[in-house]
Amino acid sequence: MEKNPNRTYRQSSDDQYPVLHMASGLITLFGRWNGLAEALFSLNENGSFCAQYNINNSIVETYTLLDGEVEIEHVGERRKMEIGETIDASAFEKVVTFYAITNAEIVMKMEADFYEQLFFETKMLQVEMDTVAQVDGYTYHHCERIRQYAIEVWKRMNRPKHTLRLMRWGAFFHDIGKLAIPLEILHKPGKLTEEEWETMKSHSRIGANIMRAHPVEWLKDAAFIVEQHHEWYDGRGYPYGLKEDEISIEAAIVSVVDAYDAMTTERVYKQAVSKEVAILELEKGKGTQFHPEVVDHFIEVLGAKVTHV
Repeated sequence: MEKNPNRTYRQSSDDQYPVLHMASGLITLFGRWNGLAEALFSLNENGSFCAQYNINNSIVETYTLLDGEVEIEHVGERRKMEIGETIDASAFEKVVTFYAITNAEIVMKMEADFYEQLFFETKMLQVEMDTVAQVDGYTYHHCERIRQYAIEVWKRMNRPKHTLRLMRWGAFFHDIGKLAIPLEILHKPGKLTEEEWETMKSHSRIGANIMRAHPVEWLKDAAFIVEQHHEWYDGRGYPYGLKEDEISIEAAIVSVVDAYDAMTTERVYKQAVSKEVAILELEKGKGTQFHPEVVDHFIEVLGAKVTHV
């Protein structure tokens, strides 16, 4: 990518700025000036996003509220953001989350070389996201919900901030291996045969291999989440029979929220259960299928569903 000191991504009035369509709204990249990329976050009501894209606090990353009502959260403390206020995310030790109470617009400025690469690599990932949606619409929406839930649990567990990007994309693509599973197996209304079940179980390893072969380097790093998300805390899961601390916390988070969403969503082969019934099942699975601490944190999260970028 050419590194000019200043440029706009709209060369004429007929051009469109590059846009990312995310779950909570749009991100429009305007250009770079004086070494900083400028982008507009257009958030939907009840949408949210986590700041601190950089790991070591050495990169400029500011957010200025232009319009709407927004609250910011840092280590459990939440307050209203004022119109015109600028938040320097690099000054915070932990991840900062922005919650849109109404539709809102926030201007972000970040070191251009860093953010432009991140923006266009994420845009590349949207191709894969669109592919998942086209092949299996249920899987796409399921993966979006898993990502939203997982980030909230990740925050409550006070995980290192450098794992946020791994959590976000490992959670979303946890079922990408199902693209290789025949639809007649994925959507079968009855019980799977033993052979079909073995085929279904292969999706976690297939998905990890897809991730590791991806041209986006940081997506490769999230492959372990995809590979481990069907492991059980007591070692009776698949594909490797890992147990307890052998399973990454990020994969353990996906395991819990994945099971909850599967239970509370209606499919052709099963009815949805209530939130209360699903929580009871998670409680029963503590220490066997599920990491006990993850279950406890997720139950705390369930009263405050949000939508993340």
